[in-house]
Amino acid sequence: MAVPGKCLLVTGPPGVGKSTLIMRVFETLKASNPNLKIQGFYTSEVRQGSERIGFQVVTLDGRTAPLASTISSPESFRWPNVGKYKVNVASFESLALPELQVKEDIDLFIIDEVGKMELYSSSFFPAVLKVLESNIPLLASVPIPKFGRDIPGVARLKNHPGATIFTLSPSNRDAVKEEIYLQLVDLLSKQ
Repeated sequence: MAVPGKCLLVTGPPGVGKSTLIMRVFETLKASNPNLKIQGFYTSEVRQGSERIGFQVVTLDGRTAPLASTISSPESFRWPNVGKYKVNVASFESLALPELQVKEDIDLFIIDEVGKMELYSSSFFPAVLKVLESNIPLLASVPIPKFGRDIPGVARLKNHPGATIFTLSPSNRDAVKEEIYLQLVDLLSKQ
């Protein structure tokens, strides 16, 4: 089992800045210790003008792949839906799953996010659990419960004995970023 506190989860409503916070923590860690081996991915919006037309997965070294889109294609009619978005599970898996391979030299995993779109991949949550069981620190974002109920995979993460949950709001973003950064510096110094 993971050591308590090795899984740092950021939650909050859509648009509150979970992804931005995770990327700022990542950038600050890399700047203060360029030799850290950090692996994982984040999601970013895809826009056409001012309209959000989808999401992409971005690895920490900058490679991208489509995650979901509002634009239909001949193959997308078979894909699962989340709201108005069609989720491209194969594209997501091809980029995200290799990033979650547990290796000896990794210091930290970042996963943004463990959400409904990502969980359409049947291989994704088992890969997340392997990361959790590896004892390598994990910084991840999870959605806030909809209608008071967590997605089962998210509930499992939140209830993990090593999980610390940070609920983000516009008023506490800077303080939470600093707290997560300091916890990670502490965890990484003990490895």
